[in-house]
Amino acid sequence: MKKILAFLTAFMVLGTLFAGCGGSQKEAAKPAATKFINIATGGTSGTYFPLGGAVADILNKNIKGVNASAQSTGASVANINLLKQGKVDIAFVQNDIAYYALNGVEMFKDKKVASLKGLATLYPETVQIVTLGKTGIKSLADVKGKRVAVGAAGSGTEANARQILAAYGITYKDIDVQYLSFGEASSALKDGNVDVAFVTAGFPTAAIQDIASQHTVVLLPVDAAKADALIKKYPFYTKVNIPKTTYSSQTAACEAVAVRCMLVVTDKMDDKTAYNVTKAIFTHLDRLKAAHAVAGVASIATAKDGMSITLAPGAEKFFKEK
Repeated sequence: MKKILAFLTAFMVLGTLFAGCGGSQKEAAKPAATKFINIATGGTSGTYFPLGGAVADILNKNIKGVNASAQSTGASVANINLLKQGKVDIAFVQNDIAYYALNGVEMFKDKKVASLKGLATLYPETVQIVTLGKTGIKSLADVKGKRVAVGAAGSGTEANARQILAAYGITYKDIDVQYLSFGEASSALKDGNVDVAFVTAGFPTAAIQDIASQHTVVLLPVDAAKADALIKKYPFYTKVNIPKTTYSSQTAACEAVAVRCMLVVTDKMDDKTAYNVTKAIFTHLDRLKAAHAVAGVASIATAKDGMSITLAPGAEKFFKEK
């Protein structure tokens, strides 16, 4: 009887061991969990939206286990808030807005977002300072006492306008400030209700093209010395040149400054994912460029130009390998 009990006990132990081994094999055979990546873009008529769709497509096709999707949003400022709330994982943001958020200044005063990290910058969003030939205004030094559309109140464009004017020693007390959106500023210029308008966007910009089809457009330059001083104070600016052929009635090339469109995450994104995302995008830039012409200048060589916040470690690793 004792021998029978001992045999049965041994049999049960072996059965448990085998069951345990079988369970491990089943566990190992389970597919890896799907990683969902939500990408915040901008309005459906803007540039961020099609580019976001292209990024989602790149990630889905080139990173195993990833399910990425792009969503329309209110763009840069809204995207920072979505990142902060954990509602999205990657966002298209102007680099100046990212700088403001990280440092708790401008529209993010007392609302610092310390968790932000950069993946890369993609292309310039140029600060275009527009007037009409009939105003006789040829430089920013001429705008004192003029009616100037500086962008919507609290917008990135408005901050650009204030900073650039300050580089020329001009404050809002020296001008007749008009807080107008791109569309409103375009109409006001055509109707003669403003003299100068600031527009921050990739060029050519539809609103300015519309003006140029009916009037002689003059772009006011930011000269090199002023641009250097501006960049020293605000590291998110870069120098650009707006070619003579950009707008139909434009008569000369124009020196300008630009902020840059960038991809932003938070420190919640692990290093491996940040590395894989950055690698996938920059090894498939043809897909991004096919989505919108503004991405034509995106490259590994310029991916850190105007980087206004600390790079995510995974992205930094990818660029160091190049």
